[in-house]
Order: sequence, then structure tokens, then C-alpha cells
Amino acid sequence: MTADTPRIPGRMVRIDGLATHVVVEPGPADVPPVVLSSGLGGAWYDWDRVVPLLAGLAPVLRFDRPGLGWSEPSAVPPNLAGEAERIRALLTTPGVLAPAAPPAGRAVLVGHSLAGFHVEAFARLHPELVAGIVLVDGSAEPEAPAPEPEEAAQRRLAQWRTLGELASRAGLAGLAMPRLRALAIRLTRATGADLADPADVAATAASGRLLTTALLENATYNAVAARLLELRCEKPFPAEPPLRVIAAFGTTPVLRALPFVAEQIRQRNETWLARQRQLAELSVHGKLIELTDSAHYVPFDRPDAVAETVREVLASLV
Repeated sequence: MTADTPRIPGRMVRIDGLATHVVVEPGPADVPPVVLSSGLGGAWYDWDRVVPLLAGLAPVLRFDRPGLGWSEPSAVPPNLAGEAERIRALLTTPGVLAPAAPPAGRAVLVGHSLAGFHVEAFARLHPELVAGIVLVDGSAEPEAPAPEPEEAAQRRLAQWRTLGELASRAGLAGLAMPRLRALAIRLTRATGADLADPADVAATAASGRLLTTALLENATYNAVAARLLELRCEKPFPAEPPLRVIAAFGTTPVLRALPFVAEQIRQRNETWLARQRQLAELSVHGKLIELTDSAHYVPFDRPDAVAETVREVLASLV
């Protein structure tokens, strides 16, 4: 590795035919692994403040979805079934936790934001692999709009993919994505800026994949939400595993600087709380945890709360 070669932590494993980047922290073999899944456009480094707080407690697996972080992009647009299948494959493929290691098996799934959709879908489709669930300010769309016609959806996705690829070829994606990410995080944190290593963000953005994939995940958000509503009618939520839902209600510096939006913030928080409570009520073992000092980017605002919740779930499995 030369000074110009990007630092790539972890390993690449083949999942459903794609080179998938995983970062694993070792832990006791008799404890279910903890799988951390990032929000829209995120990568393994979104959990950098959480992982050290779980050291030695359980194996901890972080992975990058296709086109994010260091993972190979997919020709297939993001969709709910595909992301649930990806988690299943990670848990049932030998050699993911370590070279030559057996499949991980049952795990505690932790999903932030958009990944909350993926984790819930996985739990409904593969309950035998679920030891526990933690939704970290998970996306919640109880009235998602109906999907658009297939032809129109494919045309729109092709346009977004083309835009991302053109930006990549022009060298703009590598410049724009770190700045867009920094802005997005400033708008979704209660305090401070992006805590991911700038070198990691810059290196993963340089290929242009990150921008294209983030655009596609955003473009398919409503379709994924709508499909989850359908899945809720088709498959029950698993009855036994503990479920914890972390809901964040802190305001960002931008909103605090706009006192005239206080009433809108209050109404938004009431609606968000109701939606997060509905998530917690998916299970008789569900519990809602409210954070008033964290905005949406909980893994950076309150990594201790995420780690404490995971610890509680693992303790309940003993």
C-alpha cells in the first residue's frame, strides 16, 4: 500500500455476487453478533462512535450496501426485498465474521433511519435469524404514497443514475459528495458536524459511486416505504425477539436559530413520536426510548444511548 492508496479497513466478502465491504470487531463466540446498518447514503464510518462502546460485548458487524463505502455497486436499483436478502446472506454466508468462520446465524439487528425499513422487512421475512432489533430513529411512513407505474419508475431511476454517472465522469461527484454529506449531517445533528474520518469520506466519494447510490436510495425511498406497508399485511412481526425503538426529538442549530418555527417543530415532534410509538408497538416486547438531546443523527449525537440500548437487548437474551 502506497501513501496514495486509500485505507480500507475490514475485508471484502462476496454477497449475492457482489464484493461487499464488511468491518468486524471480534467478540465472544457464544453471543449473537450485532449488525449495524446505516441510513441513506451511509457507510461503515457512521458507527465509529458507537462501536468502541460495544467492545468485547459481542461480535460487531458493519457493512456497506452496494455502491456505498467500498462495496461494489449493483445494476439493480435499491429495493426492500433486496436489502432484506442482503442481511440474510450476510448472516448465512461462511467467512463473513472472519476468514473460514462459520455463518454468523441469529443476530441483533440495528438500523438507523432508512435502514429501519430494511431491518423490519428482514425480521418479518427471516424471523429465525433475529435475536433482537434496535431501530435508531428509524424511517416511518405509515401513509406512504402508492408506487408509481413501473415504466415511469424505471425511467426516473435511469435519469438519476445518469446524473450521478455524469457527475462522476466530470470529477464533480468526488468533490460534491463530502460537502453534501457534511451539510446533511449538520442539518440532522443537535450539535456539531460530521464525525466520520474526512479521509474515509473523501476516499469513498472519489469513485463517484457514493453520489449515484445516494441519489438512487433517495429516489426509491417512497417505493421501499410502500412495499413495507404491503409486507406488514403479508408477514407478521416476530413475537419473541426484544424490540427497542430510539426516537430523537432534539432540534438542530439551524432550527434553533429560527424561533418562529417553534410551533412547527412541536407539531413535527408529536407526529414523529406517534410514528415511533407505532414501531415500538409492533412487538409485545417493544420499548420506546425518547432522546430530547439528539437530533436524527443519533449515532453521532448520542452513541452512548445506542450502545446502552444494544447492551440492554443482549442482556435480555441471557
